[in-house]
Amino acid sequence: MERISWNTNPNESVKVNGKEAPVDIKLNGKDKDVESLSGKDDEEDQHNDPVENGGHASTKKKKKKSKSKKQKEPVQQTDPPTIPIDMLFPSGEYPEGEIQSYKDDNLWRTTSEEKRELERLQKPIYNSVRRAAEVHRQVRKYVRSILKPGMLMTDICETLENTVRRLISENGLQAGIAFPTGCSLNWVAAHWTPNTGDKTVLEYDDVMKLDFGTHIDGYIVDCAFTVAFNPMYSPLLEASREATNTGVKESGIDVRLCDVGAAIQEVMESYEVEINGKVFQVKSVRNLNGHSIGPYQIHAGKSVPIVKGGEQTKMEEGEFFAIETFGSTGKGFVREDLEVSHYMKNFDVGHIPLRLPRAKQLLTTINKNFSTLAFCRRYLDRLGETKYLMALRNLCDAGVVQPYPPLCDMKGSYVSQFEHTILLRPTCKEVISRGDDY
Repeated sequence: MERISWNTNPNESVKVNGKEAPVDIKLNGKDKDVESLSGKDDEEDQHNDPVENGGHASTKKKKKKSKSKKQKEPVQQTDPPTIPIDMLFPSGEYPEGEIQSYKDDNLWRTTSEEKRELERLQKPIYNSVRRAAEVHRQVRKYVRSILKPGMLMTDICETLENTVRRLISENGLQAGIAFPTGCSLNWVAAHWTPNTGDKTVLEYDDVMKLDFGTHIDGYIVDCAFTVAFNPMYSPLLEASREATNTGVKESGIDVRLCDVGAAIQEVMESYEVEINGKVFQVKSVRNLNGHSIGPYQIHAGKSVPIVKGGEQTKMEEGEFFAIETFGSTGKGFVREDLEVSHYMKNFDVGHIPLRLPRAKQLLTTINKNFSTLAFCRRYLDRLGETKYLMALRNLCDAGVVQPYPPLCDMKGSYVSQFEHTILLRPTCKEVISRGDDY
């Protein structure tokens, strides 16, 4: 503590803060201004003297520093994934897909200010579909990590679908599953998902097509891949994967659909696969196609063939397409077979009078939960619907709902599938669903 010596002339004084005070004041032998008596220097001394103040001032300074906010680290996805995608991207901006340039005759679009402005106007739509795509990528990454022989097909589908519901923050028709999880096995090419009570098990020698969709505000990401544990099938999977990549590459504004199909077939049928000592040329399934996609409409009218000789119709700016290919060791032609699981309300259906009250009730459930998105019997069961098969058949007979039976090649054959959703943006082509896996 500093000692103060007072050296004053008793006859000289001055008023400071209304009090009489000596003029000449010395502090430790040094002159001190009169102004110090107003308390200013005392305050400074308090801050500069940790001993006199018991160290409190310096502690306060340290506390102030410690209170500085730490920068928040970005939220990381859990394993298994449980955190909704919108929490992982708090900015509300979702990752772009793979960007591909158009071919020479459309390269001018890349630098066109007019086309860039069109994209700026469409940004909310792009962002919605990118959010759906990010959900698809994270869900399929997780599901691929847990797949193994011996799993019930029902468990695979429900695990996948519940993960989608969590990550996409399912919200009625605004966000959720776009269509039932297809998990077609071997010679079944598409449209098979287990109905409630099905005990089918995934085997080591199975070839499974896992086809599922996500959507935000009706903007659908349709994307599929094939799983085979036995490496014997690898060339079959490679054929459809490369054929799909070729279809994506060849697609573009003003490209004819038939030209895309011809390119796909050429790549697909350049592959062969040896299965149990027998060699098969891989065939494109000629009556299966890719398709354009519209809001709440998985098949929006245009078909993308996977063989030559298709339609002369052109792809157009702003359209979404699912480019999907199917490679088969069978006839390369599918037919409807097995028990129906997939259904969808017809997109253009008007009012149709229904006689059965139960059919009307079921249609109300369909309109509320699916509208024109595809659904399956498991989804109706989940909503608490019971004893609905007759009512569902009545809706199908009336043309309100369309059944989609499984599509099968010849028994004993194997079919593989890969699929991506692309967007023909005004300036470039975006492969919305592209990921590190395929």
